[in-house]
Amino acid sequence: MSSPHGGKESGFAVLRLLADGKLHSGEKLAGQLGISRAAVWKQVGRLKTLGLQIDAIRSAGYRLRDPIELLDRDEISRLMDKSTHASLERLDSFMVLESTNSALFKGPRPMPGKLAVCLAEFQSGGRGRRGRSWLAPLGGGLCLSTSWVFAAQPDDLAALGLAAGVVARRVLARETGLPIRIKWPNDLLVVNRKLGGILVEISAESHGPCFVVIGIGINVSATPKLPKVAGSWAGGAIDLAAVLGEAPPSRNALAAGLIDGLAQLLEGYATSGFAAYHAEFADADYLYGRCVDVDGAGVGISGRAMGIGPDGVLLVEAGDGVAKVVAGDISVRPSS
Repeated sequence: MSSPHGGKESGFAVLRLLADGKLHSGEKLAGQLGISRAAVWKQVGRLKTLGLQIDAIRSAGYRLRDPIELLDRDEISRLMDKSTHASLERLDSFMVLESTNSALFKGPRPMPGKLAVCLAEFQSGGRGRRGRSWLAPLGGGLCLSTSWVFAAQPDDLAALGLAAGVVARRVLARETGLPIRIKWPNDLLVVNRKLGGILVEISAESHGPCFVVIGIGINVSATPKLPKVAGSWAGGAIDLAAVLGEAPPSRNALAAGLIDGLAQLLEGYATSGFAAYHAEFADADYLYGRCVDVDGAGVGISGRAMGIGPDGVLLVEAGDGVAKVVAGDISVRPSS
């Protein structure tokens, strides 16, 4: 396993000291870090641009308004199952990245049967499906991606993101007790608002290896501006802290649980496919029975969602029968 440090990471030394939410004098911060007070002020300014609320109290110092638990690679590793360690090739954690998915997709591929993991406190270019943005303040969400190489393309590859949604639902239910719903094909919902999303990217060769990256983003404890910046879900977004009305679960524990679940998913998917996850997805299916409009591949369909097939396709009952939707944008409309 590896963990990158230095370079861009070194500009966040102040955050590691402010993370406890206590008041720290500028003079003391400068002395601890071996930098000038002007450099401290500059770092604080940058942190504010990334969504953190930091109070600057005259003649007293700086205080992070809400303490945050920074991602800790060693703690995540400690919390992971022993079986996951056997397949883990590397676990990288960054303060800021353009995108955890992009970092893995453009970076070196893991050995077949090995898992690569990338986390970030903040994504400057986080993405959802169809290039939509996915943004959350630094430390306010969980941005995690895993990559894997299949020896050959699995039969149910198109449904891999749905299975990942089931994995995320399991982890969130265990850590929070919340009734998470899944909106086909990639949204995690609670109280009819978007809690997170999943993005799967694939590079496959005909009759050859298949490289996949699964990205999961979860809103953990964000700002009141979250509904405007976290995604395009019509009902707005929400975070775990707001739903629970209390401190959210540890982001390190959530990360460890997701890594464990995704490792198990990827290790067995070539054999079991989506069948092992189909029933759980059906139980959590947000769209089932709802009137929907489908826009995709130049074709528009309106009808009632009737669940998903064993291969993960969305079934929509329209006027002339049941349409099988492989991909597209789904909007929910009031029942008639």
